[in-house]
Amino acid sequence: MSEEMDIMDHLIAAIQSGKYEPDDKLPSENELADRFKVPRMTARKAYERLQELGYIYSKQGKGSFVQDRNLRIPLTLSAGKSFSEKMTELGLDYKSKNIFNEIIEFNNKIYESLGINEEDRVYKIGRLRIIEGRPIALHISYVAESQFPQIGSIGGGITSMFEFYQSQGYHDFQSAETMLRLTYPSKYERELLACSSLIPLLVLESDVKDGVSGRTLEYSKIMYRGDLFTYVI
Repeated sequence: MSEEMDIMDHLIAAIQSGKYEPDDKLPSENELADRFKVPRMTARKAYERLQELGYIYSKQGKGSFVQDRNLRIPLTLSAGKSFSEKMTELGLDYKSKNIFNEIIEFNNKIYESLGINEEDRVYKIGRLRIIEGRPIALHISYVAESQFPQIGSIGGGITSMFEFYQSQGYHDFQSAETMLRLTYPSKYERELLACSSLIPLLVLESDVKDGVSGRTLEYSKIMYRGDLFTYVI
């Protein structure tokens, strides 16, 4: 048996026996390396493999922790309420972090959904959804500058698009069409969501319309970690 497997078996046994509870911090890579008399890289590979198998998760700069394999957040897939409102109603420790506000190149699907011309500029505004200190979803909103001229200057500070729309006088939100698909995360998405390549993502793409005028406010793409949610459609 390899040294990496020795470490994995030891940690899995400790987790299954209850020595480590969900969200408990695990020994550092250096501590494992010293205990098993192996290079630190071997300990790191063991942790990476355990994360791929769903036993642990990592927090940048803080270490590795035991994954709660029974954790499932109920999520209603509807446009009527913001993600922030849904998580707050569940009593979860929730935070939204704005991670980019960038102009995109022309994309026929997005531009057609927004009902704009090719000459118009569209910004993509990305927010990382964090629950109990763990990233669980990436939400990208595509917004036309012709609809919201100030979006280029203020988009980098927006953590809730629904709150932004409400500040602009929109209060009734609807979605005409929603597309669901499963995929696996890219390297960039794995880094943002702190998940392995084996964790599927549920991708939800839809438009968000003003329920009064029927005007399209944004085209939305959300990527949810498939191991942390149950979905109500």
